[in-house]
Amino acid sequence: MKLLAFAASNSSQSINRQLVDYALGLLRGGEIDGVDAAALEITTLDLNDFEMPIYSLDRQEAGGIPRQAHDFYDTIGAADALLISFAEHNGSYTVAFKNVFDWASRIDMRVYHDKPIVMLSTSPGGGGGGFVLRTAGHLASYFGNEVLASLAIPRFGENFDAEVGAVSDAALDAELRAALATLATVSPS
Repeated sequence: MKLLAFAASNSSQSINRQLVDYALGLLRGGEIDGVDAAALEITTLDLNDFEMPIYSLDRQEAGGIPRQAHDFYDTIGAADALLISFAEHNGSYTVAFKNVFDWASRIDMRVYHDKPIVMLSTSPGGGGGGFVLRTAGHLASYFGNEVLASLAIPRFGENFDAEVGAVSDAALDAELRAALATLATVSPS
């Protein structure tokens, strides 16, 4: 199975990236029930590789859709499943993710190519990025996603051991593992 994973943030210190890295470690290490680690082909994205001018119809009409938007769109299309951890800025997507997404949606509104997805989020606060996670989940079918599972990890600093690079709360770790186990239902292309 080809899994595409990324944090919807352009921060070099992204806690959502740390969460994705931990999840990928579990998958690669064969720690997720039903998911064959040897059969996984994992690709990770860095949103900084897709930096573009802020989307506007005027820019699109003047210069077309940037190559980076096509690259982002095509990379999603090549995957069998997605693992995205959404960073939340003021209750919504980060500007970096929203801009890449907006450009890619000009290629095709079904940006996610009808791929199954595990949606995660985390934040320093008690909501764990729940607002953006609910938004992403609510809009998933409109933009071409089948949501397999979603999980918000609240109070990242309390529930994630940065030195070890792992979720430290046993109950949240079990929920994360259960969410990742839904990837076992994905058929490879």
